[in-house]
Amino acid sequence: MSETKSISEPGLSLAEQNDAFRRGSHVFEGKRVHTQAIDALGAEAVRSIWSLVQSFDAFTSDNDPYGEHDFGSFVHPSAGKIFWKIDYYDVSYQYGSEQPRDRGKTRRVLTVMLADDY
Repeated sequence: MSETKSISEPGLSLAEQNDAFRRGSHVFEGKRVHTQAIDALGAEAVRSIWSLVQSFDAFTSDNDPYGEHDFGSFVHPSAGKIFWKIDYYDVSYQYGSEQPRDRGKTRRVLTVMLADDY
C-alpha cells in the first residue's frame, strides 16, 4: 500500500510543491499572474486558460528535464499557444531563492502568457 504525502509535509519534492502551488494550494506562498495579452482575451478565456494550467500534467523529459514541474505549454482553442512558468524568489520578491524547496525562504510566482509574449 502506498502512502500519499500531505502537501504540508516538509519532505515534498520541488515538483510536488510546484504542482500543489499551481493547482491553487495556499500552503506555498506566492503570486499567480497573467499578462495583459491573456487578460485581453476576456474573462471566459482567462478562466479556461487558468483551468488548463491547474490541470496540466503533460510533463516529459523533453519539457521538464530537471523534474521540477516549473514550466508547461499547451494550445488553447481560442488563444493559441500558452506558456506558464514558476519562478522562485526570496520572501521579499527581490532576488532568486537560494533554497526553492524551503517554504520559509521561498515565494513562488506563476506567470501565464501567450507564447507570442515570450
